[in-house]
Amino acid sequence: MITSFTTPSATERLKAAREAGLDPETLIRAFRLMQTSRRIDDREIILKRQQRIYFQISGAGHEAIQIAAGLATRPGYDWYFPYYRDRALALTLGITPLEMFLQAVGASADPSSGGRQMPSHWGSVGANVFPGSSATGTQYTQAVGCAEGCRALHPGEDRLVLVSSGEGATSEGEFWEAVNQACLYHLPVIFMIEDNGYAISVPVESQTPGGSISKLLANFPGLLTIEVDGTDLTSSYKAMSAAAAWCRGGHGPSVVHAHVIRPYSHSLSDDERFYKTKREREAEALRDPLTLLKSLLLDEGVLEKAELDRIIREIDREVMADAETALSAELPAGDTALRHLYSEDNSPASAHFDAVAQPEGEPKLMSDLINATLREEMRRDDRVMVFGEDVADCSREGNLPEVKGKGGVFKLTAGLQAEFGGKRCFNTPIAEASIVGRAIGMALTGLKPVAEIQFFDYIWPAMMQIRDELASLRWRTNGTYSAPLVIRVPIGGYLNGGSIYHSQCGEVAFTHLPGLRVVFPSNAQDACGLLRTAIRCGDPVLFLEHKKLYREMYNRDPHPGADFTIPFGKAKIVKPGSSLTIVTYGALVQKSVLAAMEIEKRDPKVSIEILDLRTLAPYDWEAIKTSVEKTSRVIIAHEDTLSFGYGAELAARIADELFQNLDAPVKRVAAMDTWVGYQPQLENKILPQTDDLIDAITTLLNF
Repeated sequence: MITSFTTPSATERLKAAREAGLDPETLIRAFRLMQTSRRIDDREIILKRQQRIYFQISGAGHEAIQIAAGLATRPGYDWYFPYYRDRALALTLGITPLEMFLQAVGASADPSSGGRQMPSHWGSVGANVFPGSSATGTQYTQAVGCAEGCRALHPGEDRLVLVSSGEGATSEGEFWEAVNQACLYHLPVIFMIEDNGYAISVPVESQTPGGSISKLLANFPGLLTIEVDGTDLTSSYKAMSAAAAWCRGGHGPSVVHAHVIRPYSHSLSDDERFYKTKREREAEALRDPLTLLKSLLLDEGVLEKAELDRIIREIDREVMADAETALSAELPAGDTALRHLYSEDNSPASAHFDAVAQPEGEPKLMSDLINATLREEMRRDDRVMVFGEDVADCSREGNLPEVKGKGGVFKLTAGLQAEFGGKRCFNTPIAEASIVGRAIGMALTGLKPVAEIQFFDYIWPAMMQIRDELASLRWRTNGTYSAPLVIRVPIGGYLNGGSIYHSQCGEVAFTHLPGLRVVFPSNAQDACGLLRTAIRCGDPVLFLEHKKLYREMYNRDPHPGADFTIPFGKAKIVKPGSSLTIVTYGALVQKSVLAAMEIEKRDPKVSIEILDLRTLAPYDWEAIKTSVEKTSRVIIAHEDTLSFGYGAELAARIADELFQNLDAPVKRVAAMDTWVGYQPQLENKILPQTDDLIDAITTLLNF
């Protein structure tokens, strides 16, 4: 599908430019930016063909709408979530050609990533340009969260957030989730859709019903929708200015649907001649924004040809010089590979968080101490925001005097909205990806989000945000950006009727992610101390709360104090012993205690040591090593499935590094390799029980 636009004469375009506020000086600046952007593309293409860089993707044909966006907004005040074609936007916001070439060659001096990201993932802390990932559409929910953060931290200011992508990314669910939520909360977000008609080789009519994303969005309440020829600088500037004014005026979000061209293939690994006709390519050439702007400047006497040629030669020399400088730049050293995975100045594993409990009052349930910890941290730091599905007392705050309030399906957030208000504890739509994406955006602005995924079994829509966005953020930006936040997730079985969708574990899928901390407490005091550390530290934390343990009487503890914290990676010896070690966590801690007591009752000469890991990433290897060296026998017990489970890594490392200390094989006790069943008898058979631990202990002691 080809959208037709009538190109006005140069005189008409110059008049329109002046009326829009684009004076000759600004037009010349726009030409410099556009020419620079195109020349960088061209130079990178040559370098890629020479195998001197390793990837190239161009922004050619998109330059006019991008430059207009940069001119109509305020870098350093507003926020930007660009995508990989936004070269001209990045240049307009102050990112330099040299910085772009440094990223192309993977230089250590690349300010956006230090050679860790592929080209076209630009960022700037000073300009508030967030360097996106290669995933399409994930930036939209982050932009919404960023707008929420700006509103919370800068009330009364007219900051806005600009987020962009091609039309292909609007097929992603997170785009629709973001638009929905931006409209719900009347957030100042500009959704800039750069529609070049193709998502790689898939044409727009195969992506979007009717071929027009703006028509599909037209009936969203409070959403200003503007469709524009994105190859014409003046029209683009008027559209972006109108969108910005709408957002700054407090009216809510806006969409600018810009029709652009893609004169180059999607990337150098693509050849558009395989799917674009010659007629299409010729039609696009007539709408090249660089050609159109050049003719405007010449035909209306803004620049003489000699002056324009001089500018072009000057840009060519600068681009060539910057490319050569980048090619000789130092490359990242191999010993930096692990740098910036985690916070260097506020690590949850630091001794700073090693506090002594100061118990007070009667013993409380894990659920009560989690609620108390959230309440105390919200009182301590007004940047802490608690949100998720059903976490508020009542979204219709006017009803609070008449209703008890919900406060989460397990009541762990009960009363938080009543005390702190709906701006700090609020419900979200059922959209797990957006819950995490918004949390990332909030954290970027300086808020401290504590987001809840209602059940671990439903966390998977958020996996892209957790894995490709959150966990990698600090590392892929070489330490320039981070998103310290907490994701609270009820997990686990032994519920009698929870079945497949309310009883699963699967923590190993997240301990596998570098950059993410994973916590799994087994008792009330640990839940309190570890949650407080998670909220106060500088890393993203997945905080797993076993549902069965919320209200178990045996793991109650007195409140340990409002500043009680526990460092991550520090296991607890629940029960000392010398005959065998059980390394475990979560609900298996108590089952291990019961099993050990039964074994020791049978044979008083035997003593079992039980090590509660408490945190799974990082885990306390030194505690494991010390215990295994002492007992020479070890069982690793967890609730997740046996095969490929968390225990497999520990077993492998013990066998690798402590083999000489072992008097028996490393043994694992875990769930069967299947789903958790609904019928209690079936569930009990599938999940590991105390008797399974007793059998395993007996086997190892008799080896």
